[in-house]
Amino acid sequence: MLISSRHAGALVLCAAAFTSLASNGAEKAADAYPSKPIRLVVGFGAGGITDVAGRVVAQAIGEELGQQIIVDNRPGAGGGIAATAVAQAPADGYTLLLGTVGTQVVNKMIYRKLPYDPAAMTPVSLVSNSPFLLAINSSVKARSYADLMAYAKAHPGKMNFGSAGNGSSPHLCLELLKLTSNADMTHVPFKSGVEAVNAVVAGQIDVVCDAITVIKPQASAGRLQMIVLASEKRNPEIPDVPSSKEQGASEFLVGSWNALLGPASMSADKVDVLNKALVKAMAKPELRKRLAEMGIEPMPLGVAAYGQHLVAETAKWKRVVESAGTKLD
Repeated sequence: MLISSRHAGALVLCAAAFTSLASNGAEKAADAYPSKPIRLVVGFGAGGITDVAGRVVAQAIGEELGQQIIVDNRPGAGGGIAATAVAQAPADGYTLLLGTVGTQVVNKMIYRKLPYDPAAMTPVSLVSNSPFLLAINSSVKARSYADLMAYAKAHPGKMNFGSAGNGSSPHLCLELLKLTSNADMTHVPFKSGVEAVNAVVAGQIDVVCDAITVIKPQASAGRLQMIVLASEKRNPEIPDVPSSKEQGASEFLVGSWNALLGPASMSADKVDVLNKALVKAMAKPELRKRLAEMGIEPMPLGVAAYGQHLVAETAKWKRVVESAGTKLD
């Protein structure tokens, strides 16, 4: 069959239009974010408060996005191994970091060489905070913050405290306590917070500072004595434990906070998508209830709130690190 030049031209135009529509459709599909699972890298081992908070929030955000968020535990170097992995990943929004005070603030103060730049990472939002709880071995003759400080000052250098290692949040928690109270206590580092708590239970050390979910089970079993919550207010999960502000220790405020970050130069539209999903997830009563049951508090959301928080935390921990003289290779 012969096709006239007029009909041939029309066919060419139709083919071109179809190709253009197909191309535009493919581009839109490729631009849809997220179109595949996202990896959330956590700098601490499974079971710790950072991992627990990360998994709960990852599931909630994933449900909002309609994509799975896979938690990837990369413990070591105060979260530095995880932060380095994310910093070196493509800035496509599919590799994110659950940042902490260690990865974003303290590591640059205590490590002489850091393989990533915390300031270069793309902030998405603060996420949550888990106030730290100060606890002691039941044999220590103290039942309040004032008792403990009096005992420590009456026995300078004799009391010791355990932590998850040099530069860890529990270590800095006790260094802040020493700085703000002038108590003289000796640091004993362990490989994990759980090991430190077990050492207090066994009577090997006297004092420990960690998240409510880590300490409360041991205290409920009568193996630890909860002394003070390092927060401005009491927590409903442990209503009988006074806050540090109540006990006249208003500077003793410590928690394991988390933030969502991406590699440097991650696009603003992907940040916006993640932010909106996080806001929706954190507004749900069932999620807030679940977090509250673990002693975890939602934090102000958004990039601006993260920036303000980082400024305050940097000033606070710079003072503590300099006082403690903590430095790592």
